[in-house]
Amino acid sequence: MSDERRMDVLRAIVEDYVATSEPVGSRALVERHSLGVSSATIRNDMAALEDSGYIAQPHTSAGRIPTDKGYRVFVDRLTTVKPLSAPEKRAIGAFLEDAVDLDDVVDRSVRLLAQLTHQVAVVQYPSLRRSTLRHVELVPLAPRHLLVVLITDTGRVEQRTLETSLDLTEPVVAQLRVTLNARVAGRRIGELAGLVDDLAEQYSADELALLRRVVGVVEETLTQESEERVVLAGTANLARGNDDFARSLGPVLEALEEQVVLMRLLSDMAEDNATVSVRIGHETRHDGLVSTSFVTSGYGDESGASIARVGAIGPTRMDYPATMASVRAVARYLTRILAG
Repeated sequence: MSDERRMDVLRAIVEDYVATSEPVGSRALVERHSLGVSSATIRNDMAALEDSGYIAQPHTSAGRIPTDKGYRVFVDRLTTVKPLSAPEKRAIGAFLEDAVDLDDVVDRSVRLLAQLTHQVAVVQYPSLRRSTLRHVELVPLAPRHLLVVLITDTGRVEQRTLETSLDLTEPVVAQLRVTLNARVAGRRIGELAGLVDDLAEQYSADELALLRRVVGVVEETLTQESEERVVLAGTANLARGNDDFARSLGPVLEALEEQVVLMRLLSDMAEDNATVSVRIGHETRHDGLVSTSFVTSGYGDESGASIARVGAIGPTRMDYPATMASVRAVARYLTRILAG
């Protein structure tokens, strides 16, 4: 028996089951696919696939459905992820590029991906702990009150107000701003300590103390606001138009409500070093998600490094090529927008 033909039979079973949600029999495979062999030969191939754990017989009927192992082989044998059409790409670009800030970008991305995949979309916020500082703006509000505005490479903006012992004039603030950005721009939270300690000869004691306070406020802000969080959209898609979760929707929804579960999964998948990562059924390592698959891709910063992930969660009976293409496309646009 040809291993390659057996894999063709498995691919056909996956495609038909995804399309129909009905167990697939040998006669249907002969009618729908050009496999070049008889129904009897396909039955033999299906028996071998079942013995190997790639397909299973859910009922006493002759039809078979893919197992987690079968889906895994199907996904691993995808040589390429089919690209989206030009109109689809233009629509994604136009929708996301109209966003006004990071929150709007994340909100638009998660809603768009839920619409594209008809599944639950997940977007992980860029963590300030992993972000670098793009700019620190200093704005005098009053003679002794200073607004400190932090802008990261991912577009996040945070602000704090300081009361100072130094009378703030615009020339003084402008000089402090230039010096501060020369020291902190492009650095992460762990690299900020002691960055202005060698400036005693350039600034008065009060000015140096203010610089140190500003750096301290930056560190404190990045630490306080660095909690990991994710945004979801499309949970209603799990119950719409299919019976994949007829008995297991409750556990799935409970798992999705636990952000720590999703954060662990996203962290694990970030280590795959793959453009698009897929966890199928029991690979999620959570009882509530054993009937689901999770497709994710990383999106990056100005340097191209992945700083967070975007993905889609749906039944194991999902259209993997289409879902992978949509997730990858949204991740690429997120990278382009945030780096721009």
